[in-house]
Amino acid sequence: MARAVARNLAAPLLFLNLIMYFIVLGFASWCLNRYINGQTAHPSMGGNGATGHFLSFAILAAVLGIVSKIAGGTHLRAWRNDSLAAAGSSSIVAWAVTALAFGLACKEINIGGWRGWRLRVLEGFVIVLGFTQLLYVLLLHAGFFSSAYGPGYRDRDYGYGAPGAEPVPPKTGVTTTGI
Repeated sequence: MARAVARNLAAPLLFLNLIMYFIVLGFASWCLNRYINGQTAHPSMGGNGATGHFLSFAILAAVLGIVSKIAGGTHLRAWRNDSLAAAGSSSIVAWAVTALAFGLACKEINIGGWRGWRLRVLEGFVIVLGFTQLLYVLLLHAGFFSSAYGPGYRDRDYGYGAPGAEPVPPKTGVTTTGI
């Protein structure tokens, strides 16, 4: 029953993060397009010195987050050690880039200046995603603490049945001389 707890908590969080990453991708793409075109005076845009860097990292975090959720969905369906490797590593990378975008969002807020509503919404989504992605990473890696919570890292039967892994019969004490 405990194995289902982490899985049942991670599934809705995966879906929520996927939707939020798509929203971040949409807003960041729109804002970056305006920023590149030099339309920072647009009523919905604005910005300051950190805006260009923040938008670049927000788009990168969104793309990596979406790809991470695809691997995570595959892992939640299989719920095995081999799928945990792909889902876990991609979710950690997505969280790391989201944390960088989180820091730039905080810096952009700290610098101040006038920012349009789309940019403020994007900052809010990135800040919330920083925490929800961290929670998702922790739920995926719950098996690290105990195999009762999900696929663990210490399963003994991993690789059993692979070529060269045949069990060796125990020594019986009878030897043959080959004569």
